[in-house]
Amino acid sequence: MKRTLLTTGAAVGAGAALTRVRRFRPPARPDVPHADVGAVDACRAADHLAQLIRIPTVSRRDPEQVDQSVFSTFRERLGELYPLTHRELELELLGSGAMLFHWRSGSDAPPLVLMAHYDVVPADGQAWTHDPFAGEVIDGVVHGRGAIDDKGALVAVLEAVESLLAEGFRPARDVYLSFGNDEEVAGSGARTAAETLAARGISPWAVVDEGGAVVTGVFPGVPGPIAVVGIAEKGVVDLELTTEDAGGHASSPVRGGAPARLARALVRLDEEPFPARVSDVVLALVDTVGRHASAGYRALYAHAALLRPALAPLLSRAGREASALVRTTVAITQLEGSRAPNVLATRARAVANVRVVLGETAESAIERIRGIIADPSVRLEATRADDPSPVSRTDNEAWATLTAAIQAAHLGATVTPYLMVQASDARHFAKISDSVYRFMPFDLSSAQLASLHAADEHLTVAALARGVAFYRELLQRS
Repeated sequence: MKRTLLTTGAAVGAGAALTRVRRFRPPARPDVPHADVGAVDACRAADHLAQLIRIPTVSRRDPEQVDQSVFSTFRERLGELYPLTHRELELELLGSGAMLFHWRSGSDAPPLVLMAHYDVVPADGQAWTHDPFAGEVIDGVVHGRGAIDDKGALVAVLEAVESLLAEGFRPARDVYLSFGNDEEVAGSGARTAAETLAARGISPWAVVDEGGAVVTGVFPGVPGPIAVVGIAEKGVVDLELTTEDAGGHASSPVRGGAPARLARALVRLDEEPFPARVSDVVLALVDTVGRHASAGYRALYAHAALLRPALAPLLSRAGREASALVRTTVAITQLEGSRAPNVLATRARAVANVRVVLGETAESAIERIRGIIADPSVRLEATRADDPSPVSRTDNEAWATLTAAIQAAHLGATVTPYLMVQASDARHFAKISDSVYRFMPFDLSSAQLASLHAADEHLTVAALARGVAFYRELLQRS
């Protein structure tokens, strides 16, 4: 998720709001009944989250380095912490440990799917103030790896379900809880869950997974909290670039060897970025924020529907996060050459992580990269190629219900769609539902956003309680 919100907000507020989106119209703000956050047992939720943080469910690219017994321990602990959920809901284990709960309603209405994942990224080599797996609760703050990404959301979902079951609540439509075990490395668990539902002919009414959050002070001229909900996400391509040579002793080098050719290809990619383009999703963000801006800023937002072409270059120059919203990006993440200092490389290799913007495809991005490199000796091979997700609806009951639940739990929040530049498990469900929303129901500071996948990840107990209240509202309104 996720820290992209901060720079994007600054860029939009600085003048990016130059247009209106005709397709998207946020619902008028009725008087939404406030969620009873006081009914949430915040201390219990924080204690449960802390206990689960202490179980280091670290996922890694190499399956041999993953301790599956830790994941089993985590699932066992969930059963102890949430006995009603495990007794009243049906649980299936999918693949290597994905969890799919089914809460039956007796209704034939399309179901609601609530998602989270319980694997976390490593904390190796990071300078933490608190032990990342100690699960400490200090002065109203839960510290540890996964507090936000994504055990916090998992706990909020289960606290909501457990408390509603204790009250005798029965949902108006079936509810599925889909908890992935490998989102940080592959997402195969969520893919299996989506395929399982598809095989049963199930098309969800709505799907809610991690994504945007509730932020304040990000968009200049817009007072109050803003809840950013991802309605689409960029595609992802992992592209290997390799070139080969005869090699030999380093005492007799040749010009234009494999490393040099690869370096020339990488420089060309760096010097020729993809063109900027503004999708309707980005325009929806601009339009919504503009509607709630102060008078001076609102004048900027409201005018210049004809100035849409100016928005793309403005965002592309506003910083790397804002630029990522409007163009396909290419990041060189791995480099490899000779393994010895006195041996010429017989093979030079690089890996490019490509994030494909809406309006392009994985295939078109690869072909453009091929044209930019313009060297047939550099081979391209995609080890992963996912197109951008479809854009979810914002004109239906599911979006209106989600919006109402957010505003009930986060008083005065402006709800806006946005484009996620990261990948999430939710992308697998876009094949079976037109209402897939990426939203983490916590109010987060810039420091908390910066801690994701980094040191000192933490979540306030108050924010966790509001997250529980959000899921309770969503379940009761759906």
